[in-house]
Amino acid sequence: MSVQHTPEREASADRAASARTPGRLVWDLPVRVIHWSLLLCVAGAWLTREIEGDWFAWHTRFGYAVLLLVATRVLWGIVGTRHARFSSFVRGPAAIVHYLRSDAAAASSAPVGHNPLGALMVLALLGLLLIQAVTGLFANDQIMETGPLFGYVSSTLSDQLTTVHKQVFDIILAAIFIHVAAALFYLWVKRDNLILPMLTGRKAANRVPAGEEIRSSRTAVALAILIALGAVLYWVISTAPEAMLFSY
Repeated sequence: MSVQHTPEREASADRAASARTPGRLVWDLPVRVIHWSLLLCVAGAWLTREIEGDWFAWHTRFGYAVLLLVATRVLWGIVGTRHARFSSFVRGPAAIVHYLRSDAAAASSAPVGHNPLGALMVLALLGLLLIQAVTGLFANDQIMETGPLFGYVSSTLSDQLTTVHKQVFDIILAAIFIHVAAALFYLWVKRDNLILPMLTGRKAANRVPAGEEIRSSRTAVALAILIALGAVLYWVISTAPEAMLFSY
């Protein structure tokens, strides 16, 4: 008796094999910690501007954290582990078009790391968060609170940067919505869970060809980068001129 191999049967067999097969490490610990920490810090920065009370100091701290995390991720994208490096997943327009037109978006043949569309979202979110964090250093609330580097710019320029700071956050919210929607689409439609590997670091072995996994997270290197960047940020802030508030 012959057995029909329908797409549904093959997908079910693939999921069963994934469950039985030990995973292979793809996402290092620094990438995972930065990913989820950015989510918490962005939420914290938003919350400390929306709730009643004087939470500006905490809003600023969350902003520092976002800046350090993004800067660390950018450097980690150069010197980090295999699938964390930009060179491993950032592709040009032709590769993106080919990905969209081909069956490459199927879970069974998906790239080990970020796919070309995921790469665009990574770059977009990092860029937007960097702009948001940097403009916040020079921003003000036009009442009494200012960013730590307000003293370097005029009140007029600070107002302009404050406007950018507010507008970019709306774009960040839209990007986060798209990012979450895409992850759920891959989970529910493509049957490819992109969320769990960002928690565990591992993908099923049948999704990761031999030799494509990483052997360690090199966490100590990432931590050293974070500490060094933190020291630079502390020096920049501590040596900034005192703000002369609203000398229009």
